Amino acid sequence: MTNDLLPDDIAQRRPCGSIGPGDDGGTVVVAGFVEDLRNLGNIAFLTVRDRSGKVQLTLLKKKMPELFALASSLSRESVVAATAKVQRSEKANAGFELLPSQLRLLGAAESPLPLGPADAVGVEVETALNNRFLDLRRPQTMAVFLCRAAILRGVREQLQQEDFIEVQTPKIVATATEGGAGLFPMQYFERKAYLNQSPQLYKQILMASGLDRVWEVGPAFRAEEHNTTRHLNEFTSIDIEMAYADDEAVMGVLERVLQAAMRSLNEHAPDALRTLGVTLVPPQLPLPRITYDHCRALAAKRDITVAFGEDLSMEVLRAIADELPDLYFITRWPSAAKPFYIRPVPDSPQHSFAFDLQYREKEITSGGQRVHDVGMLQQRLLDQGLDPEAFAYYLKAFRYGMPPHAGWGLGADRLTLILTQRENVRECVLFPRDRERIVP
Repeated sequence: MTNDLLPDDIAQRRPCGSIGPGDDGGTVVVAGFVEDLRNLGNIAFLTVRDRSGKVQLTLLKKKMPELFALASSLSRESVVAATAKVQRSEKANAGFELLPSQLRLLGAAESPLPLGPADAVGVEVETALNNRFLDLRRPQTMAVFLCRAAILRGVREQLQQEDFIEVQTPKIVATATEGGAGLFPMQYFERKAYLNQSPQLYKQILMASGLDRVWEVGPAFRAEEHNTTRHLNEFTSIDIEMAYADDEAVMGVLERVLQAAMRSLNEHAPDALRTLGVTLVPPQLPLPRITYDHCRALAAKRDITVAFGEDLSMEVLRAIADELPDLYFITRWPSAAKPFYIRPVPDSPQHSFAFDLQYREKEITSGGQRVHDVGMLQQRLLDQGLDPEAFAYYLKAFRYGMPPHAGWGLGADRLTLILTQRENVRECVLFPRDRERIVP
């Protein structure tokens, strides 16, 4: 009964979730994974699932002995296709059932399964990641990635609406982006190269090209030895760069992008949100701004000392989050704590035009206004112990007319983590890469 080719009528396949009592009396084609089989002797109920939902096939042994025998032999998670008549049924949970005239096995599943997609018991993160293809058949796992797609759709639509141009920049580079730390070296023919930490330098170069508003979604790599639920060594970054703009202008873009991402989730993934038990209310704009110095003052009220230039610890960020809404900006970070390309404040050069966007104690975005004067940029490189000659290709773009510009990088993985209210960023990446995991 196995057919190695697709059935002739498979082009007419209906998503399982689109079929209902209103189709009573009609004939439909469905295909998907076998979630469950209940064989009661003379009647069998076969549950078939695709990403849209599930349907129940009812097979009567006397009327369809061959189909009954095939159904009875199927292992869970095998792939089948069926042509069936829709019939209303008060006994069926969905209010209807399908009476198949054809049932074909398209792909058999081995037993036992490494994990059961329909099982009620929970699955350990490592087991899920080792068997991601099966884990994705679980409704809650699939819901996360339907949400992720809706988030990126909202981001894309908002940036297109604001006249940003989508670009792609190299991921194999000759120099560090973030001051030389956390690089993955690689052999590039006869030379040494690195996996890029960020598109930062290239999107700045593009500001000298006349492409004055650019954005990119792409991978970035950090060789940092984290073992946390928030960090990965390969992550997806949403980046923009904007000419004739300061830090406040790009914070405004970021706010609108976040609002659009949440609206997109509510519009395009409402079922996925319900599956995850998440209710989203887009924030009122503008989001609060709080300076680094104010953060230090808030910490001092709780007897936590933060020396100027120090990063804000998780303890400090939790204290700040207690006094602010979920989303807020921290601005005017110390210049010495930020990369060389961040512009110092002219009348207070120990501070910079840098900002972070926080969700409670979690950072999800960093950005700022950039240095666009080549002399200042060279000095900033020297101040941070970097050789300007290694950045000659980058500095060249600043010698022939560079407009003031600003931008940010937003972690798509961490944003998905926050908006879907998951606990581990690995749940929000199809095939995560961390210190221990390089397959699948």
